[in-house]
Amino acid sequence: MPSPTLESPAQVVVVDDEPAMLRYLRALLESEGHGVETAGSGFDALQRIKQGPKPDLILLDMLMPGLDGLQTLQQIRQLDSTLKVVMLSCVTDSRRVVQAIRLGAADYIAKPFGRDDLKGVFQAVLGNPSQRCSGEVIEDLGNGTFFVAASPVMHRLRAQAELVAKVDIPVLLLGETGTGKEVFAQLIHRASPRAAGPFLKVNCAAVPADLLESELFGYEPGAFTGATQMKPGKFELCNKGTILLDEIGEMSPALQAKLLHVLQDQQFSRLGGRSVIQTDVRVVAATNIDIAQAIASKTLREDLYYRLNGFSLRLPPLRERKADIGALLRHLMSSLAERCACPVLPITNAVLDACMNYPWPGNVRELENFLKRCLVLQEFSAPGPQHGQNGHDRARPGAGANRVPGGLKSLARSVRQESESQAILRALEETNWNRKQAALRLKISYKALLYKIREYQIEQLMTPIS
Repeated sequence: MPSPTLESPAQVVVVDDEPAMLRYLRALLESEGHGVETAGSGFDALQRIKQGPKPDLILLDMLMPGLDGLQTLQQIRQLDSTLKVVMLSCVTDSRRVVQAIRLGAADYIAKPFGRDDLKGVFQAVLGNPSQRCSGEVIEDLGNGTFFVAASPVMHRLRAQAELVAKVDIPVLLLGETGTGKEVFAQLIHRASPRAAGPFLKVNCAAVPADLLESELFGYEPGAFTGATQMKPGKFELCNKGTILLDEIGEMSPALQAKLLHVLQDQQFSRLGGRSVIQTDVRVVAATNIDIAQAIASKTLREDLYYRLNGFSLRLPPLRERKADIGALLRHLMSSLAERCACPVLPITNAVLDACMNYPWPGNVRELENFLKRCLVLQEFSAPGPQHGQNGHDRARPGAGANRVPGGLKSLARSVRQESESQAILRALEETNWNRKQAALRLKISYKALLYKIREYQIEQLMTPIS
């Protein structure tokens, strides 16, 4: 049976202490053919739920005397965690909205609202497959970035991300490296009122500490040697948009203090400048560090953490959401094969089983690099490290059992060539595809490395996907 939407009948319980609001919602919903029951307090709502039958949706006012909306929501979730509850709230009350999301609200709608607003909420909560906790979802976020999920935990995290995106507060993304924190940052941006504005990313670990401040806030002529003209920083360029501060734990404590000031006052000054620049930027921060340990060791300011942690999403490692592996394999294989213009390798049951049984310590990023290596060699090998300290293959029992022959790589290619190409791939992966650093690591000349990259057709994969 199809899920109800605003166009198809649903049984709705409306909970509000204002009689005028109850009359308005009853008239609006009944005019669309829905069954409507009303409750004037949280206590009445709980009694109705205990008596049954189960409604399709509950519209629950946030601010009520006695048992308020949040307390009522908490008790509703204890009675039946599957009930869909939409909160009716004031748009400025972000703290309560965030708390409602944490308690499991399916959505919220700001007063005053009209029929179209209510229609959107009904569609999102009752009719949007992405809100369900099953099924495979592949969503194009633009710029080569995709959200791919099949596990219930990722569906729940996506639903939370879409809800918190509507509240203009900082978001902290936690999780191991390669779990998809940048993907979630882009998802939050696209679902927010700032979607039409810019989305910029700054990797705090990749930019030298003495340059990071100018990267974020810009500089004036004469601010330092070589500063001959004004340069705007990311916070200035990202006005009305969203900025992702990746690896926030790598930022120096002094710069953390300046960032805290920007978060509090939404203003800053360029390096060497005296004028104050007002900015309107939403900050999404990401880190894989142990927060408690970082605060204890003074590498992360505690006040900055609480300011960034308006809402946090902890992304589980791939080994804890193995239901996603099949979907990721199929999507990444198709995307990478199209980019390097080579045949798609068949993902057999043996390949899938091997990937499901491997722990993927590097998470989705390691899975992507594994598929790149397989496509370049045009055969599958068992996932995991392929070589030792010298960059040569390690003898691993049964490794050849999972190999699948392909068309581009000749089966007569020597073991030496295969080991060499794998060593080059690994060096490029470990240096984030920086060819000069990879050449130093391999102890060969830069020109020799470029020749080998062309020889093994590795240049087709030099720009990794997000």
